[in-house]
Amino acid sequence: MTMTGRNRRWFTAPLAAAALGFGTFAAQAQTAAPLPKMVERDGRHALMVDGAPFLMLGIQANNSSNYAGMLPKVWPMVERIHANTLEIPVAWEQVEPVEGQFDFSYVDALLAGARTHDTRLVLLWFGTWKNTGPSYTPAWVKSDPKRFPRMRKADGSTHPTFTPHARTTLEADKRAFVALMQHLKANDPDHRVIMVQVENETGVYGQNRDLSPTAQALFRQPIPAALARKTGKRGDWTTVYGKVAEAAFNGWYVARYVDEIAAAGRAVLDLPMYANAAVGSPFATPGEDGGASGGPNWTIIDVWKAAAPHLDVVAPDLYNADPKTYAAFLKLYGRPDNALMIPETGNAIAYARYLWPVLGHGGIGFSPFGFDDTGYVNYPLGSKVIDAETIAAFGDKFALMAPNARGWAKVALEHPTWGSAKPADASDESGVLGRWKITAQYGQWQFGDRDSQWLKSDPNPTRDQPVGGVAVAQLGPDRFLLAGSDVRIKIDRATEAKGENTQYLSVEEGSFDAAGTWTTLRVWNGDQTDYGLNLTKPTLLRVTLGTYR
Repeated sequence: MTMTGRNRRWFTAPLAAAALGFGTFAAQAQTAAPLPKMVERDGRHALMVDGAPFLMLGIQANNSSNYAGMLPKVWPMVERIHANTLEIPVAWEQVEPVEGQFDFSYVDALLAGARTHDTRLVLLWFGTWKNTGPSYTPAWVKSDPKRFPRMRKADGSTHPTFTPHARTTLEADKRAFVALMQHLKANDPDHRVIMVQVENETGVYGQNRDLSPTAQALFRQPIPAALARKTGKRGDWTTVYGKVAEAAFNGWYVARYVDEIAAAGRAVLDLPMYANAAVGSPFATPGEDGGASGGPNWTIIDVWKAAAPHLDVVAPDLYNADPKTYAAFLKLYGRPDNALMIPETGNAIAYARYLWPVLGHGGIGFSPFGFDDTGYVNYPLGSKVIDAETIAAFGDKFALMAPNARGWAKVALEHPTWGSAKPADASDESGVLGRWKITAQYGQWQFGDRDSQWLKSDPNPTRDQPVGGVAVAQLGPDRFLLAGSDVRIKIDRATEAKGENTQYLSVEEGSFDAAGTWTTLRVWNGDQTDYGLNLTKPTLLRVTLGTYR
């Protein structure tokens, strides 16, 4: 039976599966369009969309923009920033406001808009946890603490966060998530949705884990056999994990909870899935690093990898604009067994330059948070105002990379990469690829060197600004692809050979076409190469090097 209402469609739980049969066209189209998937090659990763590598240049809408009536305030920002992907929530409370009855009218509006605007979607499932809290669970869940229990504090009182040790909550969340995936299977034949985030910033603040009698008894037991096999360690949680024992314990049970939901969803529609992390400091002592305890924080990535095999990626949400901190997280999460993805980052101008090192670390996606026209800002995590300058800081980079997204993604899957963002002190940064050393320099004019005695100049206007960076891919022994802005690149041999000198054989400015074939716009030479390669605006170069004696 179906109940109709203004702009709404309701399905009772037994009828959710019937939504799978909406027309022969949908079934045929879904057969024709390959499912998105994650692939790995020699420790490098790519998200495959329509059968080819795809780079997510995303924006994430504000949390409460997840309603059909708000989407007209979202799509214009997608276009202004030149994003190819929109990350946006789907909340448990909005799709199952009454237990067992599902409303996917918002999801339908979102899919229709994505097709109209030729945009891909990453859906953020706000279920049991959102920033560790229960705010997006339905009222019938929030108001029944006996059936859906919360964590307990040391004094026995109730903590706001749901416990991961309750089957009742897990089963209810899982049922709603499966209904969502069933709806996507029936109504998204061209796979506008390319990835799904399962829950949001899981874990707990204020204490390290549930302190209920059930959790206390589990904590005293040896670590689970599956984790022992993965780590090769034996013993109880404290013996094995020391200072991070409580975070690891909470992480195991939260990750198992999330993985069961992901597995059930993927059994219906096998889309790539990930979990995001509310991180602390990458430099603090483990156990004292901050972040949400038990979420996929850097200290317990291995626990999450063992506990949640149905997740393709664990990904950090980065809201610290310090260059050393940002770089440290890229190294911690960009692992051979974990694709680097930044699903949330600040939308202040200082964060825009981090697109380049994310690409340089082989990242599959980069999405600043809070870009829409609703007027909400999350300062001090982001910008005080979403103005033209802020939009341009991200938009000019996305405008360069969007038509080159597939070409770059293919290159990054097949070749080594390196990247840099301007440090706080604007010092040079260097990386080595093969026999070549690539150096990024900041705050320079296009002509002359900063230390030239015969050629004096005013300070470059970007000298003290948090702008600039580069991503480099090694295409061959002596050929490189460079993408960057507000940076000077110098390339020389990593190891000096007496009497041997470096020369540019070719410096081509250009782009990739839709098939991934390089097209040259012009060749740089003379003034454009005499003092290094100056990428004063977002630019893509293909560089071939040689030596002479």
